[in-house]
Formats: sequence, C-alpha cells, structure tokens
Amino acid sequence: MIPTLEANRRSSLATLRGAPPLEMTSDFGGLDGDALDLVERRYGDRGLVTTRERYSSRDDGGDIVCTARDGDEIVGTLSVRFDGAGGLHADLLFGAELDEWRAAGTRLCEFGGLAVDRHSHDPKRVLAQIFHLGYLHAHRRAGCDRLVIEVNPRHVPFYRRCLGLRPLTAARHNPRVEAPAVLMSIAFADVREQIALWGGQPGMQAAARTFYPLAWDEATEATMLARLQ
Repeated sequence: MIPTLEANRRSSLATLRGAPPLEMTSDFGGLDGDALDLVERRYGDRGLVTTRERYSSRDDGGDIVCTARDGDEIVGTLSVRFDGAGGLHADLLFGAELDEWRAAGTRLCEFGGLAVDRHSHDPKRVLAQIFHLGYLHAHRRAGCDRLVIEVNPRHVPFYRRCLGLRPLTAARHNPRVEAPAVLMSIAFADVREQIALWGGQPGMQAAARTFYPLAWDEATEATMLARLQ
C-alpha cells in the first residue's frame, strides 16, 4: 500500500503521444469539484443513486483518485481503493468471495467511481488510459494481485469485452446505489499481459476486440510509472 505520508503529493502526468494528449492526474483523498460532478452526472444518467458523502468523505484517506483532463475539462475519473483494515466497498455484498482470496494470500484492490464524459472526443481512449493509470498505481507501484469491481448487470458484457473482467457472482442488491450489482474481477497479471501485447497500437483495436490498444505503449508506460515514484 502506498504510504499515507505522501498524501499531499500530486502527480501531473501528461500523455506523450496522441492528439490531443490527455492530462492525467492522481492524488490521495476523495472525489470533489468537477470530478465529483462528472460522477454524479454519469451515474444519474444510469439511474443510480449517489451521495456526495460516499465519494468526497474518506476516514482513512487511503484512496487514490485519478482524473483525465482534455484541455480545461475533466473527462474521466477513477478511484483506486487498497485493501486494509477498512476493507473494500465490495465487502458489503461480496465479503465471502473476497475473504477466500485474502485467505489465499491474494492482495486485492478495488476500482470505483469510474465515469467518462460521453461527450468527450474519444471516450474509449479516456477509459483505456485512466484504467491504465489505475493499474500502474495498484499493480506496478503497490503490488496488488487482483482487481475487483462492482458492476450493474447490464454493463457486465461491456467490461468483459473491453477490459477482460470476468463476472463471478449473480446480481445482488446494492443499497449504496439502490441497484443490482455483480462482482467482476481480473488478475493484474492478465492486465499486464494485455497491455504488453496491445498497448500503444490504436489501429489494432478491431483485431484485439478490447480497449487495450488504446492504452500506453511500453515507453510511455515507463515514463508515467517513473512519475509516480
């Protein structure tokens, strides 16, 4: 887990390739400002109930919030939550499944607060690169083994097709958003393999049938990772 003593440090990460580039930022804390507005707007579009307290208030301060900017506009957000004494949000519904991994020594990480502005000029690239940034924080920097997310059942095919996550449970009612949720997961080793195979090759998206060709190439990833140290 990333030491909390770095909580006031901010990483400004400008993409090196692509036109126009996205500016990626990451910081400890909760969502606020324009990033929180984006989450509320996109979740509201899907009929999900959200509260500002859920995203803007954190007792432990250990979450990392990643944002993507296109010029002056925030076009993507993602929160990275590390497993620890406070557990993960998914424990409310899927604690038994998560405890099986923990018992086996698997280090878990949860992505949440994922929102992409549908009016951005390239929402697929926004999703691919903010997911890549979350992966760098969770796996390459903090050493987590597996990603878990909670997904509305109607979005399961999208996350399975575009990022390779697998559904692991039937739908269960999630009182935090007053909607059903399915637990999905992927080993970070598989994410790393897909990025190494396809990253930085946007022209190969049809062949890959995923968003991984829109992720960064090896050189850009190395530069981004170095800026997180």
